[in-house]
Amino acid sequence: MTKHSSCPAVRTSEDGLALSRIVAGMWRMGEWKMSPQERLALIEGCIELGVTSFDHADIYGNYGVEALFGEALALRPALRERIQLVSKCGIKLVSPARSEHTVKQYDTSAAHITASVDNSLRALRTDFLDLLLIHRPDPLMDFDEIAETFEHLRAAGKVKHFGVSNFTRHQFDSLHRRIALATNQVEFSPLHTAPLYDETFDGLQDRRVAPMIWSPLAGGRLFRDDAATGPLRATIARIAGETEQSFGSVVFAWIMQLPSRPIPLTGSGRVEAIAEAVRATHFTLSRTQWFEILRAAQGHEVP
Repeated sequence: MTKHSSCPAVRTSEDGLALSRIVAGMWRMGEWKMSPQERLALIEGCIELGVTSFDHADIYGNYGVEALFGEALALRPALRERIQLVSKCGIKLVSPARSEHTVKQYDTSAAHITASVDNSLRALRTDFLDLLLIHRPDPLMDFDEIAETFEHLRAAGKVKHFGVSNFTRHQFDSLHRRIALATNQVEFSPLHTAPLYDETFDGLQDRRVAPMIWSPLAGGRLFRDDAATGPLRATIARIAGETEQSFGSVVFAWIMQLPSRPIPLTGSGRVEAIAEAVRATHFTLSRTQWFEILRAAQGHEVP
């Protein structure tokens, strides 16, 4: 393999865990049609890059991805000591894999969280999760019940750290007051800039908690020939030329420049694509370049 720059590690919060600055998102693993050996090679390729953190959720791949990953990990169990496993729970899909589910819903009850963790541990073939996230805010969530459930899971040695995903600032703070949260995993990209303005990033920076970022490349839309995104893509491409970096690396660098210290996820099964994200940990854009991308993303100057 070509020699790549190594990905640094970052602590998510004062009491949080250390993750690699780029996290390998596994949600599409079922679509990659890899053999167990190919999946193992991907895991090892990530580790070689310094990308030691792997993001999962119980529902990914119709409740199948964690088992695919666990099958590969079982080929080399010693790798577990070198990686961090992140998973999420709290969404119930209507699926042949869960015949008892009759309507898509959220469930953050103690019973569902606990059962979900046990399922994830079995599928991933591990004794513990490094980080467990509530996948989506639940209108029926009871902050006290969730915090108590988290404490029980920690005491049982099943989960080391806890966080949330897609929570508003107030929802995050409400649970964070009851139990220390390591992160809030949210959507952010040049095509989805809401967290800059809805207090999500400001609130996390204030708490010294680093957000995790899903869909940093807007689900691949940034690479498509689309008239609506043309000016943005042209701006990123120009800055890529100025910095002698790849298009994808520039986007990841733009995200990581925020003072809340975002930790982006990749969504690719190709080691070279993950390496592009890692390269972004080794350079920064000028303030002018950063705002040029924001202007192109929003279609207007800042007020």
